[in-house]
Amino acid sequence: MRVRSGKPRRSHAVATAVVAALVTLAVPGCTAASDEPRGPGEASTTGSAAPAATASAPTAPPPSPTPSYALSSAPRTIPAVREHTPARGPGWKPAAGARVVVPPGNAAALADEGKLLAGELRMGFAETADPRPGDVELALGAKNSGPPESYTLTVQGGRVRVTGPDEAGVFYGTRTLKQAVKSAGSAPEGTVRDAPAKPQRGLNLDIARKNFTVGWIENELRRMADLKLNQLGLHFSDDQAFRIQSDTHPEIVSTPHLSKADVRRINALAAALHITVVPELDSPGHLGAVLRAYPALQLRDVQGRAVKGAVDISNPASAELVDELLREYLPLFPGAYWHLGADEYQALVYRDPQASFPQLARAAQQKYGPSARIQDLAEGWLNDRADVVRPAGKAPKAWNDGFFTGGVVQAAKDIQVEYWTGKENGARPPLEYLREGRKLVNLNDEYLYYVLGQPNQFTYPTGKRIYEQWTPLVLRGTTPVPDRYAAQILGARLAVWCDLAGAQTQAQVAEGIRLPLAALAQKVWDARPPQPAWAEFKALADRLQPPG
Repeated sequence: MRVRSGKPRRSHAVATAVVAALVTLAVPGCTAASDEPRGPGEASTTGSAAPAATASAPTAPPPSPTPSYALSSAPRTIPAVREHTPARGPGWKPAAGARVVVPPGNAAALADEGKLLAGELRMGFAETADPRPGDVELALGAKNSGPPESYTLTVQGGRVRVTGPDEAGVFYGTRTLKQAVKSAGSAPEGTVRDAPAKPQRGLNLDIARKNFTVGWIENELRRMADLKLNQLGLHFSDDQAFRIQSDTHPEIVSTPHLSKADVRRINALAAALHITVVPELDSPGHLGAVLRAYPALQLRDVQGRAVKGAVDISNPASAELVDELLREYLPLFPGAYWHLGADEYQALVYRDPQASFPQLARAAQQKYGPSARIQDLAEGWLNDRADVVRPAGKAPKAWNDGFFTGGVVQAAKDIQVEYWTGKENGARPPLEYLREGRKLVNLNDEYLYYVLGQPNQFTYPTGKRIYEQWTPLVLRGTTPVPDRYAAQILGARLAVWCDLAGAQTQAQVAEGIRLPLAALAQKVWDARPPQPAWAEFKALADRLQPPG
């Protein structure tokens, strides 16, 4: 910033002080001594005096000093930006009359992002191709001009320009700008080039065992968006409850539950924040709420004892019911993924499943041949459900303990493995899936499972432990898989499971996952070891998303 030369000056010293004050205000985010601009007075105190003016000539005004700036530092954000090219200059902060602007040709794609940022920074909004000094311009770059969700943010000449090859990338650039202003008061001069390490990054929420209100879920979506997370898993059916309105089978729905209007509202906000909602209708286990209305479909062992939460997959009516529900809900969720569950089918934890469930053994052999076993019937169930969701454009997912080896039936290769445990009966190490060429999403129960009440030796995860010890390569326990498999690991989610639903309130859950979610966001955006120590990272997280 410069002092206007036409303004009368009482003295050279006063002008110097005014400029120094203005320069200091222009860079509120610089905290280290080396980052502060050098006062213009430092240069003006040396040198010889000017010659005395003659009586016939006017006295020339002293020259306006030009501020000098140290090279900028990267903006302080979570996740940290991956690349920042520093520059000298005052940076940028919102000022009176400044706007967020979108070129008319990009308005259909970016107007919502622009209006959101304008509201957050208390600025105006305009659709124009002519940004003014002080404005923030959002624009789409050429298609394939960068990796998906990438962006470039440039602060130069008193303006900000955010570009990306897609809407999500531009949106993430606005999150960086918002956080930079919140953390330091201004965005530093220079250029940020940024992109995520992993395409799937998010939170998994068990709304079946514990009812979460729409408002609570929306608040979490906003918090996730600021952390550049892009996936919310909704586990809405389990033994305890079934939590989404059904028109085809209203008899299975629990109270309270989400109406379809509620789900559309959640999906609409998620889409605006570039978050995909991934629904999970778990089967053939975890169906206790459904079985209360359909006890004839309950799996029973050879002695007639009911198996908790499990449907009898030898009964065609079981598949018919589950498929009717899948087809009902497919249009309700516009995202690209569908989670089929497939975990913890209790028939397979018996010492001798074939002897304990002869009806399942017979069905397996009838369908898949004389050497088929019950695990083949369960694998076939998973493949059949995947066949239901694929025509709707959904990529199927399933928990890792729903994939079996050594049978005559294998899970379809396109079903993504959501790896959570190595503790279940028959669970295989991650390397077995990776060597098969499968793609995995990391939900390691050692680090990423927030289980209410901490049953079964679970302990609440901490942000510090995730930040310092975990990476996407750590799929099981604490040991990473070889780096050569990194590309097959699609990302990770922090999972909230409500086994003891009353152990925490909604507010306690939100606060409990706040720092773990921030640490996860850092590690899936940039898998390299983070530079700030945990204490510094936590302080920044507390500033950007305060406790409570």
